[in-house]
Amino acid sequence: MVAIPSRGLSQKHEGFRELLENNYQKRNLVHLTSGSVVPLLKNSVWLVLRGMVKLGAVSVHGDELLLGLAGPNEPFGEPFSSVEAYEAVTLTDCDLICLTMAEIEQSPQLAIAMMEAVGTRYRQAEYMLSLLGLRRVEERVRGFLELLAQDYGQSCNEGLRLNLRLTHQDMASALSTTRVTVTRVIGLLRDEGWLKIDPQRHLVISHLPRRSH
Repeated sequence: MVAIPSRGLSQKHEGFRELLENNYQKRNLVHLTSGSVVPLLKNSVWLVLRGMVKLGAVSVHGDELLLGLAGPNEPFGEPFSSVEAYEAVTLTDCDLICLTMAEIEQSPQLAIAMMEAVGTRYRQAEYMLSLLGLRRVEERVRGFLELLAQDYGQSCNEGLRLNLRLTHQDMASALSTTRVTVTRVIGLLRDEGWLKIDPQRHLVISHLPRRSH
């Protein structure tokens, strides 16, 4: 199994959120409900304050691809992708802020915070690529769920709960396998007790240490 990238920048991320909320919230805060398509504006960057956004595309064969996720204090947008048919869809209710590249360039403090946030997304992307080098699909699924739990999981009595809802097809497209295989592996992980499903149908990674609140 490959090592999960560190998320040791939480204090900086909190400072980033305060910077955004204090300086830009009144003018740019956008609330979108779950399942909404986020318009990707030219030369503009979206930042997630609260919630989760799925970043994807459609292949030339018409297959939906999961390219990544953007959670709290993480950026996405047209300047960060050259993929055709790129789209962003909210997985949960979200609060977002939209900034132009000109605004970012004019604020050294904002530019530095943005660079750190982009670094987090870059580490996540590298880890996702490293998972594709694993031969066993079970290891890919474990690694993917561990990444989601470490980055976005919420502590609960059983471990770390994922409040986002990714389909088995989403996971399959991210891990270069089939939906049927992902469904089978998740069943095996549940049988082992490594993975649980709570009454609200959220995935819970039970073997990871709970975070302190």
